Amino acid sequence: MNTTTPLLRSFPLFLLAFLLSCTHSEVIAPATFACSVDFNDQSDTHPKRNRFQALLDQKVRQGVPGILLSVQDPVNDEWLGAAGMADLYNQIPLQKCNITRVGSTVKTFTAVTVLMLYDEGLLSLDDAVSQYLPNSVLNKLDNGTKVTVRQLLNHSSGLYNYIQNLQFQTASLNDLKKEWSPDELLAYANGKKAYFAPGTDMRYSNTNYILLGMLIEQITQKPFYQVFEEKIFQPLHLTSTQFAARNPVPKTIIRGYVDLYNDLNVVESTYYSGWDYYTADGGLISNPHDMAFFLHALFDGKLLKPATLAEAMQWKEPLKQEPETYKTAAGLGFFRIETPYGIAYTHSGDAIGYYANMLYFPQQKTTVVYGVNGNYGQIDPLVSSPEAINGLLETVFR
Repeated sequence: MNTTTPLLRSFPLFLLAFLLSCTHSEVIAPATFACSVDFNDQSDTHPKRNRFQALLDQKVRQGVPGILLSVQDPVNDEWLGAAGMADLYNQIPLQKCNITRVGSTVKTFTAVTVLMLYDEGLLSLDDAVSQYLPNSVLNKLDNGTKVTVRQLLNHSSGLYNYIQNLQFQTASLNDLKKEWSPDELLAYANGKKAYFAPGTDMRYSNTNYILLGMLIEQITQKPFYQVFEEKIFQPLHLTSTQFAARNPVPKTIIRGYVDLYNDLNVVESTYYSGWDYYTADGGLISNPHDMAFFLHALFDGKLLKPATLAEAMQWKEPLKQEPETYKTAAGLGFFRIETPYGIAYTHSGDAIGYYANMLYFPQQKTTVVYGVNGNYGQIDPLVSSPEAINGLLETVFR
């Protein structure tokens, strides 16, 4: 399942190909990507180490630029590995501790932060968002003054998804390095008809999470990403996790690539994700180890009160399931999917040139988290399709 709405999937790629054809990779020293694990890594003795590494190597042979994987379970602890390149131009191998863009997986962090504020008594989930955000913002959005915090969290608001506006896609592609503000992005949802009345259906919308980021800031009087740091990153010691607003393109981030021509001759796109650098619907930079640690902390009850975690798992199903994917329902900040290997709680994410997916299997208490520095064209079926995910899960659980 792909829970994001990538910017470019519905836009003619020939235009992006033209725009990127004038870009050039830069000379980077291998030491730039040097990193080390700061925990007791048992990957070399993991009983499934050869199986996991073979899977990653196969993905690279098939055309994926680079892939990072963490598998963590109660019996064998964590296996952490990588294959492929952090930088194709300079032929620098990917290391398992490297950082990458993980896109909309940040929505789970956003939601958990909102739920922590709820635990602190600073908001109610069934409050209208209009109690926290100004009418000058909400009046422009169809449903804006009617939706509740809960409806933003579980995508039952009906709010129009700004990313689907072709005018936004054109504007973004015309200036790939533009760094967009929340207000500029929301402008592409202003005046657009809502998909449905609040609470009557479920449909993924990035607009919901821009508003949730603004809500966090209104309640705390701090940038939302600073609140992430104070409530999640620092307490959990997620030393490889940061938000793009602090440093939009860190020197140490692995290079991103897109398969524009659908032939696996990829083009670098490292600097082209500026629409989500400053909004809580994307913009997270991390690696699979940190993301797996976060998932375990969340579902082990270390971040939220038990009643609040249970509230987050009150599921909202869409009236019509998407064909050719997993049966899906939305919780507060993550999704429940039905896989051949059991129920998983999950969120995936795209940026231009990057894809990530994080899954937690409650019955097995197992996390599977991976990040890829490539997408679109022939890469997507290898990493984000249900068939690709099922193949990965078969390797993990067989």
